[in-house]
Amino acid sequence: MSPRTAPNSSDASLAVGFQPSLAEDDTAHLHRLYRALVPDGRPFLGFPGHLGQVMGELAPLLGMFDTQGRNPYARGRLGSAVQEYEEEVLRYFAALAGASPQQAHGYVAAAPHDALLHGLVMARRGLPEPSVYVSEQAHYEVVRACELLGMNTVRVMALPDGTMDAEDLRLQIRMRRGSGALVVATCGTPLHGAIDDVAQLRAVASEFGPVRVHVDASAGGLAAAHSSLVPSWSLAHGAYSITLSGHSLLGLPVPAGISLVRREQIPPTAPGIAVPDRLVVGSGGALPTLLLWARLRSLGRAGVAALVGRCQDVAAYAYEQFEAARASPGHFPGSLNITFACPPPGVVDKWHLEVFGDRARITATGPMTRAAVDELAADLAAAGQGVAA
Repeated sequence: MSPRTAPNSSDASLAVGFQPSLAEDDTAHLHRLYRALVPDGRPFLGFPGHLGQVMGELAPLLGMFDTQGRNPYARGRLGSAVQEYEEEVLRYFAALAGASPQQAHGYVAAAPHDALLHGLVMARRGLPEPSVYVSEQAHYEVVRACELLGMNTVRVMALPDGTMDAEDLRLQIRMRRGSGALVVATCGTPLHGAIDDVAQLRAVASEFGPVRVHVDASAGGLAAAHSSLVPSWSLAHGAYSITLSGHSLLGLPVPAGISLVRREQIPPTAPGIAVPDRLVVGSGGALPTLLLWARLRSLGRAGVAALVGRCQDVAAYAYEQFEAARASPGHFPGSLNITFACPPPGVVDKWHLEVFGDRARITATGPMTRAAVDELAADLAAAGQGVAA
């Protein structure tokens, strides 16, 4: 197609024309889009919506571009200037997952999905034609990643609280014994925010041969690590690899994923070669690395713990208020997710709720305050009484 020709657009004002557009016109377009998405300024309680809180401090990093294609632990004149920052981010998340830099290492990915692919590949190594056991409550990205990698995926039933059913796992592995098992545990399921018991699942799977456990902790790792009663979710509890993320809770403007793998999982290679030199998705992400580093530094370990504690407090408060409103709430201990009976469309649209069948969900991050909870609870109570919100 000639660069002078362009397909018809449903909205001519949005078309990419032959001549450059006016920057002020495009800025006005984006502002109108924002006002249309959030006409009353009401936050998205189903998703993190607090990016404005951190954009001022992180904005300078959005004007740079860099890719991270090498081992973040290596040093040399060809190494990226971001490597030292990446190593500190990895050191922080490894500690959260119960490991030291000597026990586990990895890389910062441009998205949690990239980190998930890498973690699954590394956990699969050394197993004889393993089946991959995934909970029916796992994130859909896990199943999609297994399909992309050509893995034989076996779905495992979940218990009412959203955790993987260990007895069904035992049954499924017994039927396929001898081929090895790669169990994908979840720390923070999409709906309930449930946390699978890594130690229990590993013990069950080990009854029938070699096993590796990968943990998808992208949604719940930060909350789990700072809970008053830390669940069995991490490398410290027997996982071989883990996928983490921090962009939603920390309020980053771009996705970021962290892949951590036990060093014993890495096959022998030349000295100095580490996990990142075997990326299955290309290079890592320098911008997410710097954004994570800057945000973590601005909060400090104490600040992150306080942030998680505040969010968990609001989540517990929301459960109490929704129960009083007779909205049939559900809440996994320590999770930031609260589910409840799906209200009428007017309430869903007003609060930008995420809906899963007959259940709606909110996440206690950023804009979620007790005042917002009270207002939503009032709408839920009114809807239950047949009153328009």
